[in-house]
Amino acid sequence: MKGLRWSIAFGAVVVALVVQVSLFPHLAWHGIVPNLCLLVVVAAALTVEAPFALLLGFAAGLTLDLAPPADHIAGRWALALTIAAFLAARVRQDVKPTALAVVGTVAAASFVATSLFALSGVLLSDPATSVAGLLEVVLVAVVWDVLLTPFVLPPLMKLFSRLNPQWATQ
Repeated sequence: MKGLRWSIAFGAVVVALVVQVSLFPHLAWHGIVPNLCLLVVVAAALTVEAPFALLLGFAAGLTLDLAPPADHIAGRWALALTIAAFLAARVRQDVKPTALAVVGTVAAASFVATSLFALSGVLLSDPATSVAGLLEVVLVAVVWDVLLTPFVLPPLMKLFSRLNPQWATQ
């Protein structure tokens, strides 16, 4: 069952990544696109146990770091999505979260992950990152992610809950 869960989870990350880097750049606002990989990680963190979500967050972030057109130092998204998975997993306390809690968790995880990614770019002297543009990038990213939450998270959470033995008995 664990191998199947990992295959499906990583498949969801790959699909999210492909859509994120191929379709969403055409819908970008000031170059900022929704982070579908973050939404997959949050859905997993709200549904399955924390260690699985943390590893998925790292794998999704590393995949996002290495996917073209990556123009930054690898590891920044891996760190950001791992932290986001940790924070989202803290919301779930052995009960299924409410819709409001899910949206709030996505907003918080998006804010933290995008902020961490942007601030790491400033600290690492990434030429594409400026302190002046940080607030706009973070706010637009949060809005994008929250707007996509009702369409992306419910099916993913249902999928992950079917693969989670803990929730199968509830």
